[in-house]
Amino acid sequence: MKIRLGMVGGGTGAFIGEVHRIAARLDNRYELVAGAFSSDSERAKQSAAALGIAPERAYDDFSEMAEKEGTREDGIDVVAIVTPNHLHHAPAKCFLEAGIHVICDKPLSASLEDAMDLERLVEETGLLFAVTYNYSGYPMVRQAREMIRNGDLGNLRVVQVEYPQEWLSTDLESTGQKQAAWRTDPARAGAGGSLGDIGTHAFHLTEFITGLEVNSLLADLSAFVHGRSLDDNAQVMLRFANGARGSLWASQVAVGHENGLRIRVYGDQASLEWFQEQPNQLKFCRLGEAPQYVARGGNTAGDAANAVTRIPGGHPEGFLEAFANLYRDFADQVEAFPARNTMNDSELLVPAVSEGVKGVLFVEKAVASSESGGIWLSMDS
Repeated sequence: MKIRLGMVGGGTGAFIGEVHRIAARLDNRYELVAGAFSSDSERAKQSAAALGIAPERAYDDFSEMAEKEGTREDGIDVVAIVTPNHLHHAPAKCFLEAGIHVICDKPLSASLEDAMDLERLVEETGLLFAVTYNYSGYPMVRQAREMIRNGDLGNLRVVQVEYPQEWLSTDLESTGQKQAAWRTDPARAGAGGSLGDIGTHAFHLTEFITGLEVNSLLADLSAFVHGRSLDDNAQVMLRFANGARGSLWASQVAVGHENGLRIRVYGDQASLEWFQEQPNQLKFCRLGEAPQYVARGGNTAGDAANAVTRIPGGHPEGFLEAFANLYRDFADQVEAFPARNTMNDSELLVPAVSEGVKGVLFVEKAVASSESGGIWLSMDS
């Protein structure tokens, strides 16, 4: 039997909503059966009809949806929340209280207080909660993680991560472009602009791949576009618990870059590099030797990459497949949940509520550091 899925936000025409729906469909593990797709009642009904949702399960608001789906015998098992940041906490809380597992887009919430409240609810209810840091679903990202855990790089020394884009290089929000408007509005996006939108992806990827924890940071945030309330460029220095050092650059005013997420990790024996726009290869360099390239779908990749590789090498895999890998791993968790079965390692790679909290904490600490003139702050909450 398929997992019954509901959705809050993501009406027809919404980019991230369609991404979630494609990811859920790719392995045929979910069936979308209910939704509150828009705060506009007419648009919500039109979206539900276009997606084949029965009229009685097309809801005007998420609270009604949580209440009714939580009491139906055939109610949803999981809800996907794909709204702007400030509308993550309230629906997630409603569905957890209704006994429904949650998949939430990142960042977890617009404030640390709300993020920690959701973490508390997850602990109280024992329900499953995933945060879609989708880049962790790429095969070569998991390959990099596995190689570091196997000791292939030796002791880690330096981590460099960057995520440059150009799409907010002008005052796009003043034209009425909806994605730009809410992402640059503190009331809807939270304390971070580029920091919250893409910086949190870079931060999560850093800890996910390396296994290291950031214990302090120093940030310099800028809003280069005149009149913009939130940062459009973030430069953050990182210190890790093992003594390693790092830096994180997230920018949405980097002309010439589309979606340039890149990470380099340097140990005392070797280094590796992964670039999201060329996701099927991982560059690996041993000290004093020529570079090697580990390829997805080839004989050079290990178990972690092969477990989430969908098609043979030479056929590109990318963003949608990585997103679907998180949905597939979460489906395994949901199906094991009634028996409280122990999760295997691949299932535990789904970013959980605790990682969502760390992402929001990263934003708040970086903002505080920058506003204080660029000082080192501990990542202790």
